[in-house]
Amino acid sequence: RDFNERCAQCSEVNWGLTDGGRYYCRSCHNVTERTTEVVNTDFMTNSRVQTISKGSRKQEKTGGDCEWYVCEGFQLVLKKQAEALEALGVCPQMKDEILCNFWRCYLQKSKQAYCNRPAGETIKALSVCESSTDVDSEPDRPSVLHLLSLSESEGDLQTDCSFASSMSKVSESTSVYSGSVDGSLYLMKNQKEKLRMTMPMTLSFCYMALLWLREPITLSELLRFVVEGHIPYLNVFQHFPEKMKLCGLDLKIFCVESWPVYEEVHNKMLELAAFLDLPHFPDITDSCFLHPDMLCIKYLMEANLPDELHNWTCRVVKKIGIGEVDFLTLVPGNNSTRKVKYDILAAAVIVVVLKLLFLLDDHYEWLLSDFAEERNKNNKEGGQYFEFKKWYEVVKRSLDVEQKKLDEERAKYVWRCKKPLFYSVKNKSKVLKRRQMVVNLQNQFGKLSGPVQRPEKPNPSSFQLSWSEENTDGNCFHGHSLKGILQEKCGLLTAMNPDYWLCTVKLCNEKLCGHLAHYREVDFPQSYHFVLRLFSFLLRIQPSYIHDEVCMIEHKLFHKKLSKKLKYNTVLRK
Repeated sequence: RDFNERCAQCSEVNWGLTDGGRYYCRSCHNVTERTTEVVNTDFMTNSRVQTISKGSRKQEKTGGDCEWYVCEGFQLVLKKQAEALEALGVCPQMKDEILCNFWRCYLQKSKQAYCNRPAGETIKALSVCESSTDVDSEPDRPSVLHLLSLSESEGDLQTDCSFASSMSKVSESTSVYSGSVDGSLYLMKNQKEKLRMTMPMTLSFCYMALLWLREPITLSELLRFVVEGHIPYLNVFQHFPEKMKLCGLDLKIFCVESWPVYEEVHNKMLELAAFLDLPHFPDITDSCFLHPDMLCIKYLMEANLPDELHNWTCRVVKKIGIGEVDFLTLVPGNNSTRKVKYDILAAAVIVVVLKLLFLLDDHYEWLLSDFAEERNKNNKEGGQYFEFKKWYEVVKRSLDVEQKKLDEERAKYVWRCKKPLFYSVKNKSKVLKRRQMVVNLQNQFGKLSGPVQRPEKPNPSSFQLSWSEENTDGNCFHGHSLKGILQEKCGLLTAMNPDYWLCTVKLCNEKLCGHLAHYREVDFPQSYHFVLRLFSFLLRIQPSYIHDEVCMIEHKLFHKKLSKKLKYNTVLRK
């Protein structure tokens, strides 16, 4: 009766007391952290007993820490990442419907939850019990495994509680240096037989959900948002609740000290889609953002190239059939189709078009540039002809500045988090003492050097390089014309350049060596390398990945000529 505060969930004032002396709302069953003082005069007079919480024996031993499982930690990471993507403008359906269902399916397929333990099976698989996450043993409290979607009305996890309790007993001897119950069992060799969850795989889950919804975020953009700090990934365990202690072997699972790699995240996404037996993904049509025609517009704008090049990229996409729905849509488990990397494919199409028009052999593009410069001097119509040389100088200047800034930010990045971490309980005091010494030294040196202005986190943007046609400095080439390098033939505009050089005559086996072609900077013209470097910066990947896609497009584009050449060489050998 003395507690008159309104409930935080339903705003009602209808409180009751649990056995542990905590207040709970009779209307919505919300349990608060507020406790009551219980006066008991059964044993001696003038004595008061303050009841805080009944708790569990396990909780009393660990000083208030709760039992938690590795899959619960990963679920919290996925929840934070989904919320960050939703804040960036992604459809809210991604978190509560798509990603949540993918995660449930993974837990069931990997036999961590939503399944019955086979009779007679030894303790191998991970299992989760709602009683292990409900520290205070209160009814009607959502477990950690329900944090992804609090609005759903589905039943509890179909897990074996006795199995979870036996797991905790085994973990007492096997997971001594681990805050989680199953930390050591999770890292055992027999877990490698499954698709074991890792931190990069959380990004694979997010990208798979984005791809299912056909959201306008490519994988390269997703990884860039991670590096810029807009999506939790590095030191994300700092967002764990205080009761979920992270130490020992948990650090090997959740601590990340490297940037996510494009190829690893993409390959794990494909493995996940096959492992979950997902159906045919929604079709990637020409109206979707991930279609090459749409992505080429974005990258042409960001690379400061003429708008007229888009007509040529569309012609290349149509001619070789890489804009077809069957080619672009992901079919999990179908090994006969090549898995498309949408952003790399679009960048490679632009590189091929530049080779078709300008050759990029360190000679022909400069001749065309001199010719366009002369025409611009004598031009009285007002339209500007595209000068490759001027474009190269403007873009290179801006690219060098941005690349230097990126390298400095990566070099200065502090991998250690503010929260002290320790591998065992024994060295906990040493770690805390050492951390306190470091903080004191930093404060002392900070007073001597004065206040340091930390760089502000950049606002999330799809464009890293922006060029405005309103500027009068002439650094924007979007509206420049290509008429100086084109000629009309049979009613169509064709390139004045009749030649073309191939990056490679024969493609490698991608499954054996990992690449369709090998790329070394010294083996190719500098103009070609600069274009690859530009798009590798925009996509934050190695130039060799774009080079692979360029070789694939070239072999599709010149398939007939290459077949004739190979047959001719075979006849000569005979």
